[in-house]
Amino acid sequence: MDKKRVVITGVGAITPLGQSAEGFWNNLVSGISGIGPMTLCDPTDYPCRISGEVTDFDPGDHMAPRDARRMARFSQLAVAAGLQAVRDAELDMDKEDPYRVAVLIGNGNGGFPTLEENCRILASRGGMRMSPFFFPMVLPNMAAANVSHYLGARGYNSTATTACAASNQAIGEALRLIQHGEADVAFAGGSEAGISQLGLSGFAVMRALSTRNDEPGKASRPFDANRDGFVPAEGSVILVLESLEHASKRKARILAELAGFGCTADAGHLVQPEETGGSAARAMGLALTDAGVELNEVDYINAHGTSTPLNDAVETVAIKRLFGEQAFRIPISSTKSMIGHALGASGSLEATACISTITSGRIHPTINYETPDPECDLDYVPNQSREKEVRVALSNAFGFGGQNACLVFKKYER
Repeated sequence: MDKKRVVITGVGAITPLGQSAEGFWNNLVSGISGIGPMTLCDPTDYPCRISGEVTDFDPGDHMAPRDARRMARFSQLAVAAGLQAVRDAELDMDKEDPYRVAVLIGNGNGGFPTLEENCRILASRGGMRMSPFFFPMVLPNMAAANVSHYLGARGYNSTATTACAASNQAIGEALRLIQHGEADVAFAGGSEAGISQLGLSGFAVMRALSTRNDEPGKASRPFDANRDGFVPAEGSVILVLESLEHASKRKARILAELAGFGCTADAGHLVQPEETGGSAARAMGLALTDAGVELNEVDYINAHGTSTPLNDAVETVAIKRLFGEQAFRIPISSTKSMIGHALGASGSLEATACISTITSGRIHPTINYETPDPECDLDYVPNQSREKEVRVALSNAFGFGGQNACLVFKKYER
């Protein structure tokens, strides 16, 4: 059976750089940082005291207050992004078969802040004083459950929890679902809201975080020689994916085509990428093969680019391993340079950056690239956006556990 073509018709984005896809992109392409002092928890006793937060987010603007109180923040962000996405796609759910509409969302931590809060209650006041909504709030699948509830989507429902690769994997699995005719529409993406002392402690003791607290906007510096760790962030992006047949039938506006997905495992170190870049390169190659794209057709790579010393060097090695000499001619940028690392949601935020790159003909910069690193010697579009027609964009996401998930987006052509 021939695979169905899959297109993107809507985007909902709740991010540290704006609470719409348009606002997010305008700030990205302008090289503006969304990183500032951490406010969602008290970071006084920690080496990292900065983060990329969704400021001025009021869940009451998107859902009933009673519902909001029964959701952890990662679910609230996902519902807000999902509702925005369905409006952006002008999709009338009353006219859809709800069992042909899927929801697939990735996240890494579930409701970490709510988990921490209730553990404090358990320790200080006893377990019977915990919230009766504790489990429905903290479980990782509750973002997908709540989005399904709000949108009335009764079809295939799944949650990817493959760490920082989670939302790329969710989007990739949604692609497969539609390609093989198991759904007409899918709401796919990621959501993360784990900024808490629990999360901060875990990463701090690993020495994975930036300590450039006096210059928040300059702290995330992927591929720069003076990078010192990632900056924690949060956010949610939900894409509306449809079969081309379904989108054409309802005369939907098509933003781009989602053409390929590749996924591998390092089968090695639990938190460090495999140093030869072999598994990451394989995931990129599989995604391109799935999309029917040759190496010389790739116009842009949105890097995982976390701003950690080892990750950025290994990703550079992986790109060179796959593309050879052509690697030096492909523009590469890191969205995380401006928003920090949204963990399981990061791939979804970078997906909408890829879509906007294709539709606008501009590549957003990697900001804070000041001192070249001999181990990171590719074209990272330093500090200034660049005009370029992009017909094929590759997006990378690599997570703890050696999880690698890559997506290929294409300019839509009939």
